[in-house]
Formats: sequence, C-alpha cells, structure tokens
Amino acid sequence: MVAACTPKIHEPTYRTVLQEAGLSPYYFEMVNIREHCSFVHQDDKEKATKKAKRLILAGINRARELEAVPRKEIPVTKAALVIGAGIAGMNAALDLASQGISVYLVEKEPTIGGKMAQLDRIFPTDDCGI
Repeated sequence: MVAACTPKIHEPTYRTVLQEAGLSPYYFEMVNIREHCSFVHQDDKEKATKKAKRLILAGINRARELEAVPRKEIPVTKAALVIGAGIAGMNAALDLASQGISVYLVEKEPTIGGKMAQLDRIFPTDDCGI
C-alpha cells in the first residue's frame, strides 16, 4: 500500500515492480493523499493530517482484501459497425477504413447520404450534392 500523490503517474510503475517480483500487479493499493488531503485542506493542516490517516487506514484495509486477478488475452477482430450513412456516418466509416479497420456501414433508407442527398451544392467546394 502506497500513500502519495496521484496514482495516474505512479501506479503503473508500482504494478510493474510487483509483476517483475513475480507477484500479481493487482496486489497494489494506492491512496492519493496529495490531492485528497494536502490540496483540499491546505489551510487546515490538522484536518488534512486526520483525513490522510483515515484514508491510509482504509487503504490498508482494502489491501488486506486484494486478490490476484487472472490475466486473460482475447483476440480482437478490428472491425466497426457504423449506423447511418449520412455525412457523419460516411466520414466515420472512411476514417476507420483508412486506419485498416473493416467497416460495416448500415443505413435504414434505400440511399446513402442522409440530408446531403437533399442539397444541390456542397460548401465550401461547391460540388454537386446529388
């Protein structure tokens, strides 16, 4: 159990240390006493200290209950479903496809384009909208 500043920066480091030691990275518990105590009670050090002690005790009690969580890797198929073939849906589909992701584009109407199909000209290129 570590009582320090934000877990955002330090938590991955501590989890890696546990893993390198042959332990489950999920045996790690962290209490953020900087943002939750020091910052919010900077004008009242006694209150900040009292709160920090309570949070640390809670962290210790949580750490006693931690269990190893089995790690499982699941294969993922890079594919996306885009619902709606209007301008936003088609742009999303094109952006995804340009990243090598398979795209399934679904449209409820018989034609694609949504509101774009109703426009004569398209700004800013003045292309034909039909």
